[in-house]
Amino acid sequence: MDFKNEKQGAFMVVVPAGRMDAVTAPEFEQECERLIQSGELKMVADMSALEYISSAGLRSILATAKKLKGQQGEIRFCGLEGMVEEVFSISGFSSMFPVFDTRDDAIKD
Repeated sequence: MDFKNEKQGAFMVVVPAGRMDAVTAPEFEQECERLIQSGELKMVADMSALEYISSAGLRSILATAKKLKGQQGEIRFCGLEGMVEEVFSISGFSSMFPVFDTRDDAIKD
């Protein structure tokens, strides 16, 4: 899995690309942990380049959200498409987290 990170306004935008499964999900969590440790407490995960997400990926998202919440931070999502959008919907993540159609919408305060 590859990542691109970009600061936009108050938010750090994390763009995971590829597959978020049992092998790669820890990479997402570690990348987010690194950003949290550097003081980034407002994140947007732009999922538009993600092709696949498994239950392990969902667990990594939950772990990251818990860490952020513990420090009065937050995580938002945008760019959900295809299978990733379906998994978010079926798992209930779409109602647990703020989900936006576009990155521009997600970074608005």
